[in-house]
Amino acid sequence: MTVFTGSGVAIVTPFLENGDIDYKSFEKLIDFHLENKTDALVVAGTTGEASTMTDEEQRDVVKFAVNRVNGRVPVIAGAGSNNTDHGINLSQMCEEAGADALLQVTPYYNKTSQRGLYEHFKKIAENVNIPIILYAVPGRTAMPIAPETVYKLSKLPNVVGLKDATGDLSYAAKVRSLVGFDFDIYSGNDDITIPLMSLGAKGVISVIANLYPERVHNMVYDFLNGDTKKACGTQVALKELNDALFVEPNPIPVKAALKIMGMDDGYLRLPLFEASDETKNRLEEIIGELKWKYL
Repeated sequence: MTVFTGSGVAIVTPFLENGDIDYKSFEKLIDFHLENKTDALVVAGTTGEASTMTDEEQRDVVKFAVNRVNGRVPVIAGAGSNNTDHGINLSQMCEEAGADALLQVTPYYNKTSQRGLYEHFKKIAENVNIPIILYAVPGRTAMPIAPETVYKLSKLPNVVGLKDATGDLSYAAKVRSLVGFDFDIYSGNDDITIPLMSLGAKGVISVIANLYPERVHNMVYDFLNGDTKKACGTQVALKELNDALFVEPNPIPVKAALKIMGMDDGYLRLPLFEASDETKNRLEEIIGELKWKYL
């Protein structure tokens, strides 16, 4: 089962100065994406600052997004944990809130063996009824998913895809060689979306789509429709901005960029702190000079 094809935005969560979730701004962001060709919303993920939220807040932002989207695009809920029982409970809460699918990150900090990783995801999958996309991001979790483990997990009926944020094309090629083409892969790194699509990825779960949703959607579909030159042109045109969005930990720069573009996304929650003046100035310069020269 394919959850989506195209650009899934890893949407930011706006916060008020007192730390509460800013649902008025969140509604505007959701509408912006619905109007600009975003193909799926990934709510309460890394970019959404899920690690600073309570379970109830995660459930509530998912429910809010589901209600606002009203079936127009899939809503994928971040529901991963380094505690399997907690992951099950959170996943069930998100399913009850109406999520179409779950994004399940690898356990972090305590980590585990590959056998433990398989059993962790298997137990979560057995306790929900909606599709699961695995999330490999070893740069944050220090916990890789071996290609052979992805293959074993792909045999579970509701484990349907992988968000590959390893940045390693040889890893993606190995996974693809094992799982075939019925198992979906999504780029988790905006700067190599098109290279990963050359290995059969369905699209991207994107940070930069917070800023340019239609551009990212079009890039993916240009490639799928055979206009590889145009797709590669967009990929290259976004390179400098992609790099700038990760000079500080995500989502610090992308929230600064949203403000520069006139979309006030609100505040960050500690321990995340606002971008440095150097980062803000660099983002403003790049956004102001972005020429789409390769399009």
